[in-house]
Amino acid sequence: MEYNFDDIRPYTDKEVKEKIRLMVKDPAFDKVLMHLFKVRPKVEMVKLQLRMIRKIKQLQGTFVYDLLRWIINKTSDGLQSTGLENLDKTKPYLFISNHRDIVLDAAFLNMLMFDKGMNTTQIAIGNNLLLYEWIEHAVRLNRAFIIKRNLPPRELLEASQKVSAFIRKSVTEDNLSVWIAQREGRTKDGLDKTQESVLKMLNMSNSKTFTEGFNELNIVPVSISYEIEPCGLAKMKELIKKQHYGQKKTDKDDLKSMSMGMFNPKGRMRFSFGQPIEVNFDEVKSKEQQNLQIKELAALVDNQIYANFKLWPNNFIAYDMLMHEPKFKHKYTSHEKKVFKTMLEQAMIFIDFPITDIQERFLKMYANPVINKMKVVDL
Repeated sequence: MEYNFDDIRPYTDKEVKEKIRLMVKDPAFDKVLMHLFKVRPKVEMVKLQLRMIRKIKQLQGTFVYDLLRWIINKTSDGLQSTGLENLDKTKPYLFISNHRDIVLDAAFLNMLMFDKGMNTTQIAIGNNLLLYEWIEHAVRLNRAFIIKRNLPPRELLEASQKVSAFIRKSVTEDNLSVWIAQREGRTKDGLDKTQESVLKMLNMSNSKTFTEGFNELNIVPVSISYEIEPCGLAKMKELIKKQHYGQKKTDKDDLKSMSMGMFNPKGRMRFSFGQPIEVNFDEVKSKEQQNLQIKELAALVDNQIYANFKLWPNNFIAYDMLMHEPKFKHKYTSHEKKVFKTMLEQAMIFIDFPITDIQERFLKMYANPVINKMKVVDL
């Protein structure tokens, strides 16, 4: 089936001038620039620089790159990566990663690829995050494509088929890599797990055998690890509100999380790129058997994400505190434990809901990656 992708695709170079013009005219975008750069002359200079940009690559290699470098310098102790050097620069991949931060997961991945002389990826983003017009312009100028959510069942099915076709065309025909999170929404409790529905969506556009269809996508799992969860406390609040009070997060919560993720401390950061997954499943006819294969493929993705996940002292401290045993005491210092305990105390003050399991939730958020890794690697 032939699709028109205009409503979901990233912008092209031909659209750059017009879309930047619309973005810099937006009063809401002006407020964001003022928040970032503080003084009016600097804001006007940034707007002028943006208006001079004519190509996506130019935008990503100058303004966006400089902004990300500034975020790394101001809010973290550095960004590292492993495994990227083992990938073929000329080949497109479908990167499937765990999801911790709304904006930065994909932005930093693209920055690392840019540094290695690779073409940046097209990024899947939910339309629930496009809260203002300028945000839609900003993300689509940064090679994001839109995943439509909260639709009636029939429309949702059609939208999923379209996204699936877009991703497959990008990788197999356009020679463009794609990034997608392993699940809808960020992991809020440290338990990274690939949603089978994501893989089922990818399979919707497959006209070949199950094995051929997934192999042609060149799936590479990516493990994203922040030493300090940039939105950790906000995520805990979201979960508690949902589980104890039945309250769903609002657009305001999403906007707050985007801002917090950018400007909160992150400690050290590591992006670990796995190896392309090669599947070799027998051809099946029944839906039930195919569901089992989807489950198996999800496990292959998860196993690499768990095995390559960088565990920091905070993760080991949380595990030992949660389990009440000093199993990993050789992995951290008494000073590191003291700093982590201070973080825990601050969490108890920040999350002022009348429930008793706040400490346990905080510890699990950092300990679960250790528990996951232990499933696939001896620690």
